[in-house]
Amino acid sequence: MTYRAKIYTSGDPLPPGLLEDSFFHSPQFFAICQQTPRHRPYLVTLETEEGEPRIVAQLLAVVRYRISWFPPYLYKHCRIMGEGIYLQEEHKDELFGLMLHSLTARLGPHVFYMELSHLSQKMFGYKHLRDNRFFPVRWMSIHNSLHSRTPEERISRQMQRRIDAAYQRGVITDEVQTDSDFKEFMKLLRQHNWLKPKRFIPADEFFRQLQDHPDDGRLFLTRYKGHIVGCSAVVYSQRQAYLWFAAYRRKTYAWTHPRELTIWHAIKDAHQRGYEHIFFMDVGLPFRKNAFREFILRFGGKPVSTYRWFRLSIKWLNSLLSWIYRD
Repeated sequence: MTYRAKIYTSGDPLPPGLLEDSFFHSPQFFAICQQTPRHRPYLVTLETEEGEPRIVAQLLAVVRYRISWFPPYLYKHCRIMGEGIYLQEEHKDELFGLMLHSLTARLGPHVFYMELSHLSQKMFGYKHLRDNRFFPVRWMSIHNSLHSRTPEERISRQMQRRIDAAYQRGVITDEVQTDSDFKEFMKLLRQHNWLKPKRFIPADEFFRQLQDHPDDGRLFLTRYKGHIVGCSAVVYSQRQAYLWFAAYRRKTYAWTHPRELTIWHAIKDAHQRGYEHIFFMDVGLPFRKNAFREFILRFGGKPVSTYRWFRLSIKWLNSLLSWIYRD
């Protein structure tokens, strides 16, 4: 069977019959990115050419425009999270290759780099990614199972004692409800990441839409006697929860353990809502010593070695990095 690839972006009417199994490749996420400044979504679809056309696969890429005065930089990069959505699992690898090729041809020369992460299997699409000049960087992924044992049965004793002590001091975590809550959420999130230029924080509109669509995501605040000491943003897809953004006042309110309470509430809330796992989306490179990774593992999570794929538009630099990160 032959397929026709089409790419839709901001301003284009989306076709009927789009698949909605994964939030990260859904029309809903397309709309969120379309309405967020410095974001431009690109949705590639594969449609059958024989008989009545129908969509058999789709893959969503988001181009982000990154601007900063300090440190100074200006560039565009493309982010793809997961391998897309497929009507059937048959020929999934082949269909992924067709969509990846279309996106790379369209976006590759016009962005500083393309990044693809959170594939369901470490070696998925390996040949097609290599053919399109992507190179793999070893990455670490951590997720907590929520279906076989309760979070309390998985957490370390030391972590549980810290959490219990913080609750006794009056620390609470609840959902963002009011405009005042939202402003406090954004203030803390931006302050926490101000000196982390590699950490991309979308515009307020992105988080506002998550707040307005609780089936897709939720925003949480951790409070101590009226002070905001932590915040997090969690999104949901295919019965899974994903902790995407988080921030804490670890030094100013160290005795309240804001980081522990913020992460713990996200885990507990996902468990209570019936999600199967919660994934921590940016644990980072698999260095032998990684303080954040060790912290997350105290909640009883499972570490998994995976790949994050990159492709730079500067050919000589892409070739050099491909050699450095050869596997």
